[in-house]
Amino acid sequence: MREAAAAAAGHQHFPGAALYLVATPIGNLADVSLRAIHVLSLVDAVACEDTRHSAVLMKQLGLEKPMLAVHQHNESAAAQAVLERLSRGERVAYVSDAGTPAISDPGAILVAAAHAAGYVTVPIPGASSVAAALSVAGDTRGGGFRFIGFLPVRASDRQAVLLELAESTSTGVLFEAPHRIESLAAQMVDLLAERTLTICRELTKQFETITTMPVAHLPGWLSEDANRVRGEFVVVIHGVAEQRDPQDLATERMLKLLLRDLPLKQAVALTAEISGSARNALYEKALALKHGSAD
Repeated sequence: MREAAAAAAGHQHFPGAALYLVATPIGNLADVSLRAIHVLSLVDAVACEDTRHSAVLMKQLGLEKPMLAVHQHNESAAAQAVLERLSRGERVAYVSDAGTPAISDPGAILVAAAHAAGYVTVPIPGASSVAAALSVAGDTRGGGFRFIGFLPVRASDRQAVLLELAESTSTGVLFEAPHRIESLAAQMVDLLAERTLTICRELTKQFETITTMPVAHLPGWLSEDANRVRGEFVVVIHGVAEQRDPQDLATERMLKLLLRDLPLKQAVALTAEISGSARNALYEKALALKHGSAD
């Protein structure tokens, strides 16, 4: 494998005194690129999010290098050790546990420190869960996308992000952990029930699952099989075709929130009083929302 990597990538110039941001597999080792293997074989040291996790990858690739722990809790301080190596003309790779560093994983502080010190940073791209999920979503209405990553932990902050997505016509991509996927599904039904989503579970791994459905169907789909709430998730919230009036979106959001805690007629009456919208139209919308939640 290393010989193939050298044959494929060895002709390229890999400068010293440079930080290499190396994408690693997101689950399937076969997705590692030949160029990534070659760079990892060339560098003088590997900085990584978790030395234990990355040591397994290096062993699978037949490589042994000094390893430096650079993670979210020590990144600013640990960056100095990397800069010292760069000052000696060394090549240093940075890898996160899976995928491309410095996006949803640590690495951005290290890259910024390298930039500030005048060192070269070189991207070594590879497998991407975001690109993989978007490629199989079939989102024909998406004109660009917004990458959310992991939602905030606090419920109010999570809701605020989902409200922004609800008011946007763009495609949204987010990550979710297994212990929060069911609560996310419930929140999305409240705020995004009319949208379509593609849920990708355990991308590239043995039990990879990919399916597209209306958001309103997600809680039922998860409850049908206990295995469906296991693993890591990438969720693509499909874009919508037409830009809706911001006032209509705000009124619908208000109606959805009131329907969670109030009887239908009372929710409609309050929404009509606050927004000035026609009560009959709101009543029809409320019935549709209730019917969608029950599907």
